[in-house]
Amino acid sequence: MTNTNVQAPFRADHVGSLLRTERIHNARKDFQEGNLSAEELHEIETEEITKIVDKQIEVGLQAVTDGEFRRRFWHTDFLEHLNGVEGYIPDHGYAFKGEETERYDIRAIGKISFNQDHPHVKEFIQFKEIVGDRAVAKQTIPSPNQLFNAGIRNEDIYPDIEEYADDVIQAYQDAVQAFYEAGCRYLQFDDVYIAALNSPDITFTDSEFPREKLIDLALRVVNGVLEVKPDDMIITTHLCRGNYRSKWAFEGSYATIAPTLFAKEKVDGFFLEYDDDRSGDFTPLDHIPNGGARVVLGVFTSKHGELEDKNNILARVEEATKYVPLDQLCISPQCGFASTHHGNILTEEDQWAKLKYIVDISKEIWK
Repeated sequence: MTNTNVQAPFRADHVGSLLRTERIHNARKDFQEGNLSAEELHEIETEEITKIVDKQIEVGLQAVTDGEFRRRFWHTDFLEHLNGVEGYIPDHGYAFKGEETERYDIRAIGKISFNQDHPHVKEFIQFKEIVGDRAVAKQTIPSPNQLFNAGIRNEDIYPDIEEYADDVIQAYQDAVQAFYEAGCRYLQFDDVYIAALNSPDITFTDSEFPREKLIDLALRVVNGVLEVKPDDMIITTHLCRGNYRSKWAFEGSYATIAPTLFAKEKVDGFFLEYDDDRSGDFTPLDHIPNGGARVVLGVFTSKHGELEDKNNILARVEEATKYVPLDQLCISPQCGFASTHHGNILTEEDQWAKLKYIVDISKEIWK
């Protein structure tokens, strides 16, 4: 399934977000206080993105991102610019282990459709120009299934969840086509919702449907979107259990979703968290078809800067080959380094050292 032109996911890859630089933090503060115009902020972001593109290439990555430097949150910035969706400040943030996040969320206020003037598409065009032909420009967006989290669907507008699913699929089909026309050939869906369907910590009692129905619906949504994927475009999915200031939101192995989503989701690759015991063992990987999607093992953590023991990494990759052939595997951090503007608790130097370490180990594994 992996495209012969792009060859993504790469043996050493990364999820996408990078620590916002001090200059970005200062510029955003100045903008919020009215001391910097939107145009000036955009220019500073562009200059900082240019620097981190150079740095990603320097450490040896073949796929580079804009670090999500123009976003506050990994998902809300994209979703609130869809037609029929708005951002708002709820009573509470998301519950993480030992911390509640900054309060911000999205909700449906009308019929869902893709906004043809979506700023992320325009930003990708500028980002791709920065990258040029030096590397593959990777774009990350939240999965369509993020729109199925509790409290987002407006049941007055969408009493039938299947009708809602149809509109979400169409919106994301249009998004895929818009990014493709903008020159994107490597697109990633970031998905906390599907990962949560595994978790015994999350009961989904707010839903009128059993978990099995929600898993089947999640598969229908993603595969429905992928029906329009061009042959020379790679689309992957990243499953995450939460990443906020080095904290996590929930636990649970992939066993519950694996027979349906690992076996049948028509993506080109799965980015999977495997940096600690929260994600369970590699057994669910047995459901991934031989010769199908690449599996990017997130056996490095983005939550702290300490480098993992190389022998342990080599042993874990070897263990994964019991279920997926080595030629179908890749390695990466389990998540981005800054899923929100706050960032994880490590330094920029730690971040770059870890990414270079992943590249170096990948060359040793896939000689």
